[in-house]
Amino acid sequence: MNARRFNFSLLGKGIFFLGLLVFSACQTGVSLAMEVKVDCDIQSGGCQKQINARTVHLEILPKPVKAMKDLTFQVKISGDSILEAPFIDLGMPGMKMGPNRVILKKKDAATYEGQGVIVRCKSGKTIWQATVVLPELGSVVFTFDVIY
Repeated sequence: MNARRFNFSLLGKGIFFLGLLVFSACQTGVSLAMEVKVDCDIQSGGCQKQINARTVHLEILPKPVKAMKDLTFQVKISGDSILEAPFIDLGMPGMKMGPNRVILKKKDAATYEGQGVIVRCKSGKTIWQATVVLPELGSVVFTFDVIY
């Protein structure tokens, strides 16, 4: 009997295993029982926050932002260009989860872009956080709702 083989691209395998890891962490994660306030209406457009006199603008496409879909994360930073590319760590507030990092690449002088997936949590919670890390300046956290 012939077994069927799935031919995933390297990226597909990476996304699959990352999603599996984060989904497993979501199932067994420990909630810290805290009130979480959504501060970014990502479904309506991008969101902005300040860090060290700079504005960090986060956009996630396509809209609506849904779990288990390939998403484009875009970060725009005001002011002079930075030396190190920023990155995004995705997670759920108060939930200890495995790593889910979006690597951003420079698109132009102030814009960085990367691909990622927000997984569906078995708990049914839809509030997620994107921590945008600027290695030279610190980080800002955007808290938003995702559609399942």
